[in-house]
Amino acid sequence: MSQVEKKAGLLRRTSSSKKPLKEKVVLMYDEIFAKEDPAKNNPRFWDELFLMKVNLEYLETKLECLDGDELMKTKDNVNSLFHHCVQTLAEEHQIKVVNALQTLCALFRGVHQKNKSASGFDIINMLMGFDKAEHRMKDLMESLDSLLCGEGSESLKALCLKLLLCLVTVTDNISQNTILEYVMINSIFEAVLQILSDVSSRGRHGYDAVVLLALLVNYRKYESVNPYIVKLSILDDEPTLDVSADLSYRFLQYKDKEEENQGGFFSTLTSMVGSMFIADAEEKLSVQTNEAILLALYEAVHLNRNFITVLAQSHPEIDIPTTPTTPVPTTPTTPLGTTPPSTDVMNSSELPLDPNLQTSNLLITFLKYSSIVMQDTKDEHRLNSARLCLIILTCIAEDQYADAFLHDDNMNFRVNLHRMPMRHRKKAAEKNVPSRPLVCAVLDLMVEFVVTHMMKDFPMDLYMRCVQVIHKLICYQKKCRIRLHYTWRELWSALINLLKFLLSNETVLLAKHNIFHLALLVVNLFNMFITYGDTFLPTSNSYDELYYEIVRMHQVFDNLYCMGQCLRVVVHCVL
Repeated sequence: MSQVEKKAGLLRRTSSSKKPLKEKVVLMYDEIFAKEDPAKNNPRFWDELFLMKVNLEYLETKLECLDGDELMKTKDNVNSLFHHCVQTLAEEHQIKVVNALQTLCALFRGVHQKNKSASGFDIINMLMGFDKAEHRMKDLMESLDSLLCGEGSESLKALCLKLLLCLVTVTDNISQNTILEYVMINSIFEAVLQILSDVSSRGRHGYDAVVLLALLVNYRKYESVNPYIVKLSILDDEPTLDVSADLSYRFLQYKDKEEENQGGFFSTLTSMVGSMFIADAEEKLSVQTNEAILLALYEAVHLNRNFITVLAQSHPEIDIPTTPTTPVPTTPTTPLGTTPPSTDVMNSSELPLDPNLQTSNLLITFLKYSSIVMQDTKDEHRLNSARLCLIILTCIAEDQYADAFLHDDNMNFRVNLHRMPMRHRKKAAEKNVPSRPLVCAVLDLMVEFVVTHMMKDFPMDLYMRCVQVIHKLICYQKKCRIRLHYTWRELWSALINLLKFLLSNETVLLAKHNIFHLALLVVNLFNMFITYGDTFLPTSNSYDELYYEIVRMHQVFDNLYCMGQCLRVVVHCVL
């Protein structure tokens, strides 16, 4: 073998044995997680660090791989990294600011993942030092406030919101996130409000801003005074409330699609959050939910009385395009597994006006959406969404202004609720739905739920809320003597069949639920119809139909009475 060939072979073996080179930023991270101060030998260490592209995966993995003792030995360096991140946010160099924001995201996530079992105070101490935490968080929140309210780039504002969402969602239970105490002290409510009020920024950041507020108002809401709850409850800025309603409306809006071969089913929700209806192999309807928007809608309805007036604001029904749009890039900080709305849809400042289009509003769209979500409650996410929908309806039914709007005979709407396909009933002719007050659609939705969820895995809490919504609406009709022209026989039949189901499955259901509470609510409803029906039933024939149904199904009530008597005897013997 020649001398040249030997040298070539040696070079190949040497090059193949070399380890891959590390990025400079990774080497600098390694210095941070060493025992010595990284700036000791390089005074420009921190300036150089924030000029380099952040390696989020390596930084988070590094934090998670260190054991407890190693992490405590690097505490001073981690505190210093956090401090310099906050300092960098005040600089004018946007690349450094972006890198600092991303580094803070990695720090919050990495330290919380590593210290899930640790107390909030330990995490605060690890991140910034407990003695300096108040000052550090004050500077951080002030910088974020300035960036959100300033005239900087939209991408920078988006990253600020992502950082805040990351901070809020690092723990499974938001009330256990002790760092949020500093977010309560240094409020950013006004900054978020400004984003929602500004035409140029709400299209891009409205979704994240609304979800952020919805999460912040849930921090220890029953344990202490939450400033975000106080400010949201007294908010009367109509443009901002309109934006919140419009976001919910556009999210919940969807397009009906008639299929020639399958008799019609609903294909997709708006492209804002991707497809929410997916036809599987058996051609069943699968609903993908978004609890974040429902939570935001609940908080707005529950906390702010002024928001109720926005529910009735009319929109023309728009044809949402189903063509796939370019996905909006997201980071792991997006909460609750959601995807922000498409900016193409959100940026449109006005809806197309056409006198031939059927007008709609947020309440109508919410009722249609609820009729889909409530169809299948076997999945945990859908069950939670159905629960949120019923809670929102309860809040609406409790509000006097909302009740007045629901029962206004001069405000009639055609609401095509989506009904679960069942063998014993024909598919309703949706195009022939008459225009009626919206309360009729609410009652139809409740009747539909009662009829379609009598199963072994009985959703007791949903039934309780459903019957309570009916009860609140009837109480309002009795109080105001409103004679609603509604097909009451369908409601009575549904409630009687519910009692029949409870009696037939008494043994199975009693092992899991207190069915007597639900049965009592249903009986009270019938007592209201019998005792006060003359104040709100439309005609004397309605009374005749009521008594006919009760007499026809008297066996159900007799059996319920016997069951109650047996329970009374058992309780008496036990006592």
